[in-house]
Amino acid sequence: MTRSWHSLAAAAIAVTLTVGMSACASAGDDGPASGEDNSVLRWSFGLPTSWDPVASRTGNDINTISLPYASLTRLDEDGNVEPSLAESWAYDDTGTAITFTLRDDLTFSDGTALDAEAVKAHFERGKEQSGSHLRDQLADLESVTADSETEVTLHLATVDYQIPYLVAGRTGAIASPTAAKDPKKLAAAPVGAGPFVLTDFVAESHASFVKNDDYWDADNIHIDRFELTTALDAATVVSAVQSGSVDVARLPATQIEQAEKAGLTVTIAGTLAASDASLNLNQDPLDDPAVVAALRYAFDRQAFVDAVTAGTGTITHQPFPEGYIAFNPEIEKIWGYDPDKARQILSDAGYEDGDLSIEITAHAGSELDAQLTQSQLADIGIDSTISLVPTGSTTWQDEVYVAKSPQLALDGTIGRESPVANLLATYGPDGIMNLSGPHSSDEFLAALDAVRATPIDSPDYQEVLWNAVRVGVEQSPTNYLYSNPWVFVSRSSVSELNLLPSQVRWEGVQVSG
Repeated sequence: MTRSWHSLAAAAIAVTLTVGMSACASAGDDGPASGEDNSVLRWSFGLPTSWDPVASRTGNDINTISLPYASLTRLDEDGNVEPSLAESWAYDDTGTAITFTLRDDLTFSDGTALDAEAVKAHFERGKEQSGSHLRDQLADLESVTADSETEVTLHLATVDYQIPYLVAGRTGAIASPTAAKDPKKLAAAPVGAGPFVLTDFVAESHASFVKNDDYWDADNIHIDRFELTTALDAATVVSAVQSGSVDVARLPATQIEQAEKAGLTVTIAGTLAASDASLNLNQDPLDDPAVVAALRYAFDRQAFVDAVTAGTGTITHQPFPEGYIAFNPEIEKIWGYDPDKARQILSDAGYEDGDLSIEITAHAGSELDAQLTQSQLADIGIDSTISLVPTGSTTWQDEVYVAKSPQLALDGTIGRESPVANLLATYGPDGIMNLSGPHSSDEFLAALDAVRATPIDSPDYQEVLWNAVRVGVEQSPTNYLYSNPWVFVSRSSVSELNLLPSQVRWEGVQVSG
């Protein structure tokens, strides 16, 4: 990671906004009720698209998948790889094979052994299972060998030095092979070796967990019972935390002041997230290059930063935030906000005001993004309508990520542990966030191969990575708009949160009376 990214993450801007104890009491933030278990934590965030890491569809799922599962590696606050299920790893001299050495005596929550054979089974399932969403990330995995009880080797078709990063997320979240014999059941009843064990799950409602004493890092888990619920309606977040119905929740940046006045704790920390206006080359009128070219200049990104993130975010034209190693500053100079130029491009192509109409698809709760987009399209003579998809609904996954039916979708990436994985997800032919899939240029795919073939510690790594980012951005119609940080609100009974740029983790977090 670059120093500027380290500064953002390490500072975590970790803003604690509280008022005096009397104000807290009057606000109803008294901690758990008498007789209640002090190690219970209730988190409103959202449920994963599947509890099976192989079938899970989105990058955002890592935040919930990592409750019942542990990955082979994990990232620290600086984005560096550190041990998790694997205590060490090493490439061979060719860079086409990497051996992971597992910790001794690992077990899944069903009591079966998490050994080299289990890891082998996981990766083979990721390549072969129908509906696998790991297949594109494992495309160059030729075979897996269990060399001993604790050593497993991934044999690759080409050189790929990204693997330790890749397996820090969903790709390396190992499920019990016994449980995976029934993928449909696993999708609703996870069996892993993570910090918690599922006890109850109701789709589109909640999931309940208890601490997993057999988790390899259990000494750092101080929560005995964990309650996960769907995301709250934005208007109710502060009142829900204040009342104690939840202890922790994501907070719209526009409500930071309201949360401060309520005597709650607000934590702001750097993320890998970037929000976009995804365009679909397979839908009229976006199959016209002139329309795509005009939209390059249509978006006032600073207006999104000011209104949506309340000034806490930053402008970006790429699927990475400023300060991250993959962020290419030269891309920010290619297209600027210029509605007059956008209008001229459309006029030269024979379009008059009102000739074009586009439907904007957005999540419920993203009304402000949708309204800004609609207004800025109107400024260049394009009419539009807004279609809102309910929060917590599977419609978004079905229509946007699978069917890829919208003309323009307001979406974004939460980021991935590996920048190559994020580029594949956003611009790859099978990328879940590539609304124009399977459009993906050969030049882009070759640039990704070059990144994989470059060791992370090579002096050429950043230049090679920046080239892949540039090629990806230029060959895609999607317009990235802004990056926004984690903004969480919590009760005073919850200790400092563990918000990493790549995901939310619960090691070290405590709940007091």
